Order: sequence, then C-alpha cells, then structure tokens
Amino acid sequence: MRAAFRRLWTSGSVLRDSLAGQLLAVMIIFAGGFCLTAAPLQAQTQIIGFAPGAAASALKTGTQADQKQDTASYLLAARDRAATILISGDDYKGVAIAAGNLSADFKRVTGTAARVIPDGATATQPLDMAILAGTIGHNALIDALIQKGKIQVDEVAGKWESTLMQVVDNPVPGVKRALVIAGSDKRGTIYGIYEISRQIGVSAWYYWGDVPTRHRDQIYCLNQRTVLASPKVKYRGIFLNDEAPALSGWVHEKFGGFNHQFYTKVFELLLRLKANYLWPAMWGNAFNDDDTLNPRLADQYGIVMGTSHHEPMLRAQQEWKRYGKGEWNYQTNQKVLDDFWEKGIEHMGTHESIVTVGMRGDGDMPMTEGSNIALLEKIIKDQRSILSRVTGKPASETPQLWALYKEVQEYYDKGMRVPDDITLLLCDDNWGNLRKLPKLDAPYRPGGYGIYYHFDYVGDPRNYKWINTNTIERTWEQMHLAYSYGVDKIWIVNVGDLKPMEFPISFFLDYAYNPDKISYEDLPAYTKSWAARQFGGHYPAEIADIIHLFTKYNARVKPELLDRNTYSLEHFEEWNRVVTDYTSLAKRSEAVYQALPEAYRPAYFELVGYQVAASANLYQLYRAQALNHLYARQGRSATGRYADSVRFYYLQDSLLSYRYNKVNAGGKWNHFMDQTHIGYTYWQQPEHNSLPEVKNISLPEKPLLGIAAPDTLYLDRWTAEKELAGKISVFAKSATPVSYQIKTADPAVIIIENKKSQLDLAQAGVDISFQVNWDQLGGDHSAGQLRTTSMEISGSGGAYKKIVLQLHDGAAGNWPHKAYIESDHLVSMDALGFTGDSVKFSQGVRWTALPGFGKTAGAVTPMPVNFTPMPFSPQNPSISYRFYTTDKGKASLKFYLAPTLNLWHTEGLEFAYAIDDGSPVTINMNQGVQSEQAWRKEVAATIRIITEKVDLSRSGLHTLKIWAISPGVVLEKMELNFGKERPSFLGAPASYFHP
Repeated sequence: MRAAFRRLWTSGSVLRDSLAGQLLAVMIIFAGGFCLTAAPLQAQTQIIGFAPGAAASALKTGTQADQKQDTASYLLAARDRAATILISGDDYKGVAIAAGNLSADFKRVTGTAARVIPDGATATQPLDMAILAGTIGHNALIDALIQKGKIQVDEVAGKWESTLMQVVDNPVPGVKRALVIAGSDKRGTIYGIYEISRQIGVSAWYYWGDVPTRHRDQIYCLNQRTVLASPKVKYRGIFLNDEAPALSGWVHEKFGGFNHQFYTKVFELLLRLKANYLWPAMWGNAFNDDDTLNPRLADQYGIVMGTSHHEPMLRAQQEWKRYGKGEWNYQTNQKVLDDFWEKGIEHMGTHESIVTVGMRGDGDMPMTEGSNIALLEKIIKDQRSILSRVTGKPASETPQLWALYKEVQEYYDKGMRVPDDITLLLCDDNWGNLRKLPKLDAPYRPGGYGIYYHFDYVGDPRNYKWINTNTIERTWEQMHLAYSYGVDKIWIVNVGDLKPMEFPISFFLDYAYNPDKISYEDLPAYTKSWAARQFGGHYPAEIADIIHLFTKYNARVKPELLDRNTYSLEHFEEWNRVVTDYTSLAKRSEAVYQALPEAYRPAYFELVGYQVAASANLYQLYRAQALNHLYARQGRSATGRYADSVRFYYLQDSLLSYRYNKVNAGGKWNHFMDQTHIGYTYWQQPEHNSLPEVKNISLPEKPLLGIAAPDTLYLDRWTAEKELAGKISVFAKSATPVSYQIKTADPAVIIIENKKSQLDLAQAGVDISFQVNWDQLGGDHSAGQLRTTSMEISGSGGAYKKIVLQLHDGAAGNWPHKAYIESDHLVSMDALGFTGDSVKFSQGVRWTALPGFGKTAGAVTPMPVNFTPMPFSPQNPSISYRFYTTDKGKASLKFYLAPTLNLWHTEGLEFAYAIDDGSPVTINMNQGVQSEQAWRKEVAATIRIITEKVDLSRSGLHTLKIWAISPGVVLEKMELNFGKERPSFLGAPASYFHP
C-alpha cells in the first residue's frame, strides 16, 4: 500500500493538494492520533467531536438561524460506554425507527450500541450525558423543556421539517445533561437524529454503497445550539424506474420481490439523505398491492408516497392490468375508472401522499386520437370530487400534482388550466434539459411548481440505463434555473435502478435541500467533500477529479449511443484522444483503488472504479472496431489483429460485470450490472450484449506496401506536433514483410523514422513523424510566409505517394497576446478563453464562467439567471474573445451551446455577436430545431451547433464580441473555419492561445 501511495503522491499536484487538505479537509483530534476528514457542504455546524472541545469546522452549510458555542464538550459515547437515547412512545413511530438506527450507528463507530429508552424513562443509574429526541407536541419531555424555558423553539415550531439541536443541563430527573433534538414535525426530528449519525461518521450509503465506518474510541457532544432550518424545496425525492433487468433481478434474488424488506432500506436511505418523497418501482410492480406493509411502513418511516406521472390517484399501472375491466379510456369506461381510482384514495387513508391527477394513455403513452382539453379537464374535476368524497375534506387539502409530461404540456400551452392548489409538475425532455419554466411575473399558485428530472431514461433516441452519465454541472445549471424561477414545491428525479447513481442522487437531494448554499463555484468542493465522506478522507481531491472526469466523458455521449462511428479517426486524432482520456483516467482510478485501505475498496469499486474501468474498456472496444473496419477498407495486414482486440475488450466487459455482480462485496449486488449496453440497433435495449461486427480479410503473399496520407499536409510552427499526429501512415497489405522509403524535397524537413524500414503483418503500421528546421526555411519568416515543399513515400509492390507540405512559420514575436492563433485555416476558441477585462456588467447581469461544464473546458452563461429578456443594445452584458488569422475572406462561424430548450415559449432564447466593428447579429438558438429529428440529434450529441456565415475583410487580430439577451444561454465554444469541413464529434480542439 505504501508503494501505491508513493506512486499516487508523485503522480501530480491533484493528489498532493488533496492530502494537504485544501478547501475542505480539516484536522480532527481523536483518541489515539490524528486523521483527515472533511466537512460536507450541506452540513450544519458540527455538534459532535472526537476529543474534548474538538470539532470539525463546517463549510458554508445549510441555514443556521442561531448558533452559540463554547469550548465545553461532554462524553457522549465510548468503546466501553454506551450512548443513551431518550424518546417517547407517544411520538411518531418513525422517530423510534430513526433512534434505533442511530443506536446501530453508534455500534458501527464505537463498537457499542446505544441504549434506546422509550417513554421518557431513565436508566436505573444517573446519566451524565444523553440524547433526548422528540417532536414538539408529541413528546412530553420536549414540551416540558419548552414550558420551562430551557429551550427556545420560535425558529422551529410550526415550521416544515425544521430542527433545534441544543445541549441542555438537567433536562429530566436523573440526567445531568442532554443533547436535545426537538423537531418541528416528524421529519424534523428524524433529520436531527440522522444528522448525529452523519456527524459521527456514518455515511448515508453505508448499506447501499458498502461505505465503511471509521472506528472512534470516544465521541463527544459539543456545548452549542444550532437550528436546522426548513429545506428550500418542500418535497424532494427519487423515482425507481426502468428497473429491469438490474434492480428487479437483485430484488427478487435478495428479497423475493418489491416488498417491505426492500423498501424499508430505500426509506432509510432517503431520510439519511434528507429526502422525503418516493415514486416506487412500477415495471411489473404495484407498491400498495405487492405488500400491504409497503404503504404502512412508508408512512411510519416518514416517506411521502406518490405514483409516477402516468399513474393517477395512487393506483399503479400494474393494478389496472391486474384488476381493470375494459379499456383505459375515460370516454367509454368512466364508471369503471372512477371506481378504480376511488379505491386508490381509500387505500391512502391518512398516509402522507401526493396524488397524481390527470390521465395519459395506457402504458405511459399519449391518450387516444381525439382526446381533448375538455375531456382532461373533466377527468381532473371528477378525480377531485373523488378526493373530497373519500377524505371528507376539500380536495385542496390533499396535495396533488399534474405532470406536464410530453404531450400533456401541449394541453397546458394551449390553455388548459387546473385549480391553483394543484402543483404543476414541469418536466425535462427526459435528457436533462428542462422544457418549461414559469415566467418571473407568473401569478402566485398555492400549489406551486415542481420538476420531474431524469438521470435514467427508456425511449428515443436511445435508452440510457447502465451507468452514471450525469454531470452535476449540468444538473446544477438546470435546477438552478428552476429554483431561480420559483420551482420549489417538488423536485423528483428518475434514478433508474438506484445503483450506480449514488453520487448524482446525493447531489440532487443535497442541492434540493438548500440551493442557496451550493453555488456553481462550490461544485468541485462538493465532490471532494462527498468523496471524503465515502472513503474515510483518503485521496478526496484525486477521487473527486476522477468522478468529475468520468461523468464528463460519459455525458459527451451516452455509452448506449457510442459506436465505432461516434468519434473521428480522420480528424483531430479524435478517437485516439478520447481513448487516451479514458485509459489515463482508468490508470489513475486503479492507482487509487490499490492505495485505499482494503475496507474501502468494495465501496470504491461500486461508486467509482467499475464505472471508470468499464467505460474505458468500452471506448477501447469501439475504437478497435473503428480501426478494424478502416484497416479492412485499406487492406491492412493488421485488420485481424484489431478484430481480436474487439473480442478481447468485449470479454473484458463481461468480466468487469461479473466482478461487480459476483465478486465485489461478496456478490452482494448480483444482477446490478446485468443491464445490456453493447449491441443497440434502435432506441430499445437489446436482450443481450452482442459482439460488434468485425472484419477479416485475405492477404496476398507478395509484399505490398500501403500508404495512408493526404495529398496536402499543412503544418505550422506553434502547433506542429498536434497537427502532424496520425496524418501519414505506412503499413503492410500482405502476409509478408514490406519495406518503404521516404524522400523529402527540402533538407529543412527531417524524417524522424528510419528512411528505410520494414513492416510485417504483426504491425498496425507506422505513423511517419518529421520535424522542420524552421530556421533553414527561406522567405520572410517574420511575415509568416507559407513555404511549399513535398515528400515522397515509396515501397514494396510499387506503392508510391507524393505529399505536398505547406509549412507556415508564423513568428511568435508578432502575435498579439491573449489571443487564439489560426492554424490550418481554423480557429477554435473555448468559451473560457475570454479576456478578463472584456466582461461587461450591465443591468445587474454579467457573463459568468462555468469551468468544467459541458464537453470541453467549460462554458459561460449570463447570471444571475432570473432576469427579464432584454432587447438587444450595445450596452447589454457582453464578453469578448481575441483571435488572430492569417486568412481572410469567407468563413463559417460555429457556436457550440448546451441544448437548452425554449423554456418560456417565447420566440426562443437569444444572444448577439459581432466580429470587430461589424454590425451585431442576433441569434435565436431555438430557431429551426423544433422538429423531433433535430431534437434527437441534439440530445444524442448533448450540444446545439449554430453555424453563421461571415466574411473577414482582413487578416490579423480580430475580436468576437457576444452580448446577452435571454437567460439560459450556455455557450461552450466557437469555431471559425476558412477551409473545408472536418467532421468530428467534439469539434476542433482549442487553438493555440498566445498568453
């Protein structure tokens, strides 16, 4: 392990910085030594320490209404001293359940479980310190403390899910001192209890992620007072969906079905993550019908239950399949459907629930042709009548939602309205791009607005279910938009099988709890904090960077959409670059795995390592297939070698899945990696992975050389190595060795490879490298003259190729500073490459950098986002980019943007641009992309590209200026191209930036 640690230490500053503990890590003293830990972003002030008076300092946490602290601390638990938890039998059952889990958490940490004492009774012996947990109005001891003035609960009482945590002297007879947890309601108390669990070092993912708990000999309670304020989003939850074959296979093997034994583990996870809402699995399952304990225990635990967007009145789709009679058609079968829905509300009873209203077609399909707004309005009116009749109270007193999913949003846009007490559940496009937001001046609705978001999806243009492909950068950007426009009633996210979505689930729920406390700049720190909590403070910065990069790479294109044609073999060395990205990351990930203590390795493999290794392997598989097909077309002798490589990587994929299912954590998570991901032919998943098609060719015996090279090759001094890579190759096209020779017409061009070499069929070929002695080139170097020369390649079988070399010697001394430099008729500019003094603040808005966002280096967007679209004016917020060209004349200018939709259903989201002193041009980024085909293309590529035709009257230094008009525009990069198109998936890499 020490050797592995040394390798990691010397691998770069990322790890050294992480071990130095910058940003988050703080030193905590505990019995027996020192350790590094981290204060999570969403945490409250630490109330737990591991030595007298010692606690972690919190970093920018949830709202803290009042804090008082001194250096006093009190022993709460130790290896030989059990903690004591006092609760009341009159309190909610969920409080007792949470107290029992806290007792088990103390055992995980100290080795000794806490004693849980109900009904306010005390131990037979006096206690120096205890935990007293209860809900205001449901725990007599808590109420007595309030009446005696020992605790002040004005900031908490009557609030939603709020908690007071305070040390109180002599709270009850026989107890010298207690840490009091007073909840405003059931979940207020439960969250306070689980906050103690978190602070003593128990991860919310201890079961679902096999995260170990670090042993502590002693746990102290600090003498302070803090308030956990109400969450900013009222209902925060997940949707278990698309659960076959992975989650379904595991559940049936481990629990025999989706019963209460399974769901109680989900409930506990949600509460530890401070969530409160669940849409249960529904592919072949019916939460209420499969196990009658499911809804009862959900309510006892404290989980608000709902049903998905297409399952009205708390009835699962499967219940209709089991018990429904006739058509799922309200026009022809109203009485049966009304009775069916009425039973759903009867079964709800007093359980906390949000009732989905409305109706879609059977099987989550659009309603039948001819359905109209009037019919849907009648359906909702009748459903609310059922609610009132069954509950005996106005429908407005039962929480309801109407999901504007797919075609249902069209009804709303055409004028359909529902009562204001119903939450309008807005939706993304199933690919993480919000479809609609309320306007800033929208009238107040008591039911408010919610968001249904996706980390997983089944449907066009392709399922994505296998692994995590969601960046928290894009999630933050979209949900920040939602929150800024008043969407704060419900946030629910489709998480598929739950695993391996552990990280984005954590972020989504943490952000929902308090969006004000996690800024975009906090995201790297958030990831580092999360990594520190899961892996005992070991290498948090390195692990955080790995998480950031693998999600970024997978978000470029979903693995299910990846194939041999995704990236270019011809342009920009693209396939090689993306494979290098992933294989380098896989090496870093494996180094972390080897350096981690043995206890943390199963968790790391589940949460990070498998996804990195499997993704890197998949990229190598498809690159090998792309080369196999290319080499077959070229007749290369190495064609068969790459067919073998495809087979090898295909086998490796199955071995990695086997390791996840059968080996890691003793096979605890068998079936979770059963999800197919190789062999898609259309949107639906294949039944089994299938070996990608490979080519094999017959080779002649007579020696025959192959040459792959362009007719003309451009090379400049400042990007020579990048421009040359992979441009000229020689290879064998025979089963016998071949020879080749290279001649250059100018002595300034020096071939690095031997001028005469031999190749055999075992070699894929040789990339010809050469260097230019620029000082020997003739002409006016300072003017950047283009020098034309040539090279000739010949070899076995009469092969011959002449290549014209265009050598451009631009003198760096004459280049402008802080500018991108044209190369090979192209300038590619990252959005982060703006000049710092060019960002113009106007009307309270400015273009803001989003480092790490999107497919390349980052992005810019106007912020704050909640501004009214402004007509174009030269005084609008602006940002500028400098670039230098040797060409002039006609060119194409491409803007690469995040595929944000027309959120407010205006003419579209707009920005404007101008080059130099040209007239500003306004761009509508949504114009011309409304078709289903255009949308499929954009979400598959996770980018929107807008191409403009421009004409530069001169070469030299230029300025591209961009003005803000609409919120929501996220710009990732720009490309100016004077030459022919060079198709690639990511576009051209950033041009050289002269500092």
